[in-house]
Amino acid sequence: MKFGQMPDGEDVLRHRITGGRLSADILSYGAVLQDLRLAGHEPPLVLGFDEFAPYLSDSPYFGAIAGRCANRIGDGRFSIDGITYQADQNFLGQHLLHGGSKGIGKRNWRVEDVSPTSMRLGISVEDGEMGFPGAMEISVTYALQDDGVFDILMTATTDKPTLCNLAHHSYWNLDGGPTTDDHILQVDADRFTAIDEAFIPTGHTQDVTGTRFDFREPRPIADSEIIDHNLCLSDAQRSLRNIGSLQSSKSGITMQMRTTEPGLQVYDGFKLDVSPPGLGGRRYAKNAGVALEPQAWPDGINHDGFPNMVLRPGETYIQHTQFAFSKG
Repeated sequence: MKFGQMPDGEDVLRHRITGGRLSADILSYGAVLQDLRLAGHEPPLVLGFDEFAPYLSDSPYFGAIAGRCANRIGDGRFSIDGITYQADQNFLGQHLLHGGSKGIGKRNWRVEDVSPTSMRLGISVEDGEMGFPGAMEISVTYALQDDGVFDILMTATTDKPTLCNLAHHSYWNLDGGPTTDDHILQVDADRFTAIDEAFIPTGHTQDVTGTRFDFREPRPIADSEIIDHNLCLSDAQRSLRNIGSLQSSKSGITMQMRTTEPGLQVYDGFKLDVSPPGLGGRRYAKNAGVALEPQAWPDGINHDGFPNMVLRPGETYIQHTQFAFSKG
């Protein structure tokens, strides 16, 4: 069904899929997960808007697919095979964030297939868009599986060597409260990527031991300072595996996380201050939700030893991520 309209007049579509005790509303704009509900739990599990207009004006990537290169690239500059490229500098006027000001999370996708339990969307990205080389075809399939599993499969191909790092960017709130202060996070990561004052990686990783980034044992996500850091899960993509969980001690809902990706960006929503009302009229202020984004390590192209994010012709990028919900 029609949900809204892009500035150029193109219709934005919304479809609902159901299965495994879950229901999801998905938009063609940004391939956004607008709403996700679990049977027996009334509030939404994600942050979003009931109307389309705020997605254009006020959304900090609520539920979107970020790319073609998610997260940050220092100075928006990188080199592939000795050729230097200057990408869009849409973060602090100097760096690249989430693929640029017109990245795929801010564009309308094609709805390619819809079934009662799944939806596939696709988008074509031209050579040179946002400063990146290569024409790309990108696809995401959302599926609701048995046992409360929200399944995300992303693929991409290119006709020139380019960067590809896709990330699903939902903000999670598992109890419907105004903050995630009652949320407990656990992540199987013994390192994190050190960053500078602009949140750009320095090229070094640090042991989480004794730091506020040590979530190897479950502990509250609430913190007096911002958390917007990449936790290092591995040095390369792996087969789909469990990497951690998020739980609300208030609602009893647990979200298990599984992914193929080497990193998990954890953003605690410290800077959230969204004026338009959210789903059901909710107010989204500081720490209203936590973003947990499986992906490659940020700025990886510019640091030796970071996981590869270069995609070449003839290769297919594949990311598989699952969020599995249960209520104790």
